[in-house]
Amino acid sequence: MDIFSLKEEIKEKIRKAIFENFGIEIKEIHLEYPPKMEMGDFAFPCFPLAKKLKKDPVQIATELKEKIEKNEMIKEIKAQGPYLNFFLNEALIFEKFLKRIIQKEKEYGKSFEGKGKRVMIEYLSPNTNKPLHLGHLRNGALGMALSNLFSLAGFKVIKANLINDRGIHISKSMLAWMKWGEGKTPKDTGEKGDHFVGRWYVKYSQEEKKNPDLKKEAQALLQKWEKGDRKILKIWKKMRNWVLEGFEKTYKDFGLKFDVFIFESKIYKLGKKIVEEGLKKGIFSKDEKGRVVFYLEEKNQKDKKERKKITLLREDGTSLYITQDLGTALLKFKKYKLDKSIYVAGLEHDFYFKCLFSILEALGFDFAKKCFHVSYGMVYLPEGKMKSREGKVVDADDLIEKMKKMAEEEIQKRHKDKLKEKEIEKRAKAIGVGAIKFYLLRVDSREDIFFDPKESISFDGFTGPYCQYTFARSCGILKKAKAKGIKIKLDKIDFSKLGNQKEKKLLQYLLRFEEEIKRAREKLDPSKVAIHLYKICQAFNQFYNEYPVISAEDLKVREARLALVKATFVVLKKGLEILGITPLEEM
Repeated sequence: MDIFSLKEEIKEKIRKAIFENFGIEIKEIHLEYPPKMEMGDFAFPCFPLAKKLKKDPVQIATELKEKIEKNEMIKEIKAQGPYLNFFLNEALIFEKFLKRIIQKEKEYGKSFEGKGKRVMIEYLSPNTNKPLHLGHLRNGALGMALSNLFSLAGFKVIKANLINDRGIHISKSMLAWMKWGEGKTPKDTGEKGDHFVGRWYVKYSQEEKKNPDLKKEAQALLQKWEKGDRKILKIWKKMRNWVLEGFEKTYKDFGLKFDVFIFESKIYKLGKKIVEEGLKKGIFSKDEKGRVVFYLEEKNQKDKKERKKITLLREDGTSLYITQDLGTALLKFKKYKLDKSIYVAGLEHDFYFKCLFSILEALGFDFAKKCFHVSYGMVYLPEGKMKSREGKVVDADDLIEKMKKMAEEEIQKRHKDKLKEKEIEKRAKAIGVGAIKFYLLRVDSREDIFFDPKESISFDGFTGPYCQYTFARSCGILKKAKAKGIKIKLDKIDFSKLGNQKEKKLLQYLLRFEEEIKRAREKLDPSKVAIHLYKICQAFNQFYNEYPVISAEDLKVREARLALVKATFVVLKKGLEILGITPLEEM
């Protein structure tokens, strides 16, 4: 039995009682979790019924209480004010749920809701003119967590990375290198390729302030690129490859994986073709400057003059981001037969994606309704907002390295008996990267974050290392039990030995976890997993700090508590894996 079937069983009993007592059929039954354990395991609020029946919700709860049949699972039903509260058979719940979690282990959390369906999650989407920064890490953490959530539900997930390798921003870094680079390469300077090219993007910005005419040169360079100038293409390929080689290392260090790489340079012409066809059909038009534009119709805006104008092609015929995104969307659905396409991109792009999806709909593409934008807020530093063109960013590589070093210092403090260097490095990487990911995923994606490296690496509090430490603690208990020859024999455990407040609280969080996984996927919000994972860790540590497991005097109590630890181990491992965090057996 899982949480969904348990709740459905109770809901069905409520539906039946409502029909028998009041003669109406209710499809949607909402069960809540009471704020305190002494108030029961589930609560049914009678307010919605009160509106329909025009009766006092307190009276409805009292009448329903007498009509609902109890069974071996439902121990007691109480009418408490306008709520109908259900108290479950504790021993049976402990037995059924802990057994199921332990028996499932690796398969725990999996479902078949997405069987036969294909979803593409497009995330990261970096520009090949600069290295990845902290904002990219937030994007990447979100993309991987969402991919894990959909995979767990049986969807065929295609992780896509749209590489923005053309456009005016690329021309700017190229122009700077051509003017001031003296033919030097990353090898000559000993730099990582993406850092080397990024320096020239910053250089361009600095020089443009002195000489605004550089803009015209960059635009002319872009026009030559689009016309296929061999010399320009050769330089472009060389610089792009330097950046891509640099990206690969960062992907590996942060645990980012992709199934598909889509290059703007290969698909932007498809977008231009779509725009030209839309122009012929009258969906798009040309403005007074000769630009191809689309007028976005919003609520109560029938007059064209009131609508926002979206440029699709510049007056010189060169394309913009939205041009190639039209082509990319069509390519995605045709080639990969998608049921859903999810774009992970910053909150500042909300309007952009609204425009993109509206244009696709105006063009008559049915798949427009299958496109979704997962937006995320800014990541701020103590000194403010990151600005790539000014070189004021938290570089992804530097941050990962810094977090690894901070984790390494913490590990060495905790292990006076020196660990081997390789083991320290392995743990430090898992803890450092895990700290970044958890910190970036623990809040709703649309919220801004003030990233605090010191807080994120703490082994106490609402952090990744705290969750990893709790998992390692559960591993330690299981290893000690194994060393003492204590085995978990599920068919012989007396689950009635469990039931104190701390054990019950831990069980409640464990049994609700699959619900949180489902909610996180449906809401496209991995923070629900991170928050609930932390609650499980808190409940587990409170339980373990107060009650002995291996040293429990009563053998039957020891066995039952060990099963609770094992179930916690399974759930914590799955939760960490969903968030892309390495579960460490030792910290």
